[in-house]
Amino acid sequence: MDKISVIIPCYNEEESIERVIKSIPNEVAEIIVVDNNSKDKSAEIARNAGARVISEPIQGYGAAHKSGFKNAQGDIIATLDADCQYPAEKILEIVKYLNDKNLDFISCNRFPLQNSKSINFTRIIGNWFLTTSANLLFGLKLKDSQSGMWIFKKKIFDDISLESDDMPLSQELKIRVATNPKFKFTEYYIPYYPRSGESKLFPIKHGLMNFKALFKLKKQIRPHT
Repeated sequence: MDKISVIIPCYNEEESIERVIKSIPNEVAEIIVVDNNSKDKSAEIARNAGARVISEPIQGYGAAHKSGFKNAQGDIIATLDADCQYPAEKILEIVKYLNDKNLDFISCNRFPLQNSKSINFTRIIGNWFLTTSANLLFGLKLKDSQSGMWIFKKKIFDDISLESDDMPLSQELKIRVATNPKFKFTEYYIPYYPRSGESKLFPIKHGLMNFKALFKLKKQIRPHT
């Protein structure tokens, strides 16, 4: 069986991090919580719950993920947020699909939402706009360019490198893989739950950041054909 590493970026999520860790299937080989300068007890709680905790001093969603990727020992990597929104219980099911279909990367698609309370209207519109923009710029057919749950073979990093230290990393990773002819990429529909704790996302600020990042990425990547 493939060795699976789960990576969870974490910034002040003491209310939910233990529940996320406990929801991960026992078959997972390692759980890495990347503590991104938390001021609360997130790191201590995660460690006590059985996770391996590493620190990433560069603040940002992307920096935390890249630190996790670098430290992961598994053949397959799965990512989750620390706020209980993504279905950790689906990890083995999705890994099986990855292997059965001989895929390299699965991005989990949240739309259409099963629970309308999971994302507010502003974020739904923003997600649609960013996903549509990515599809037009890169010739793709993504349904959810901003999803934070991905399951993929670690070997993809032999052929791609990531730049963003912030929120744009999510779309950057998907686009770099989906436009690379070496890789087999698809999306997989999942439930998405209401958040536990306070959101760290600023829709307008992060939306504009991601939109600008698409054009920077466009200069580096040829459209998918």
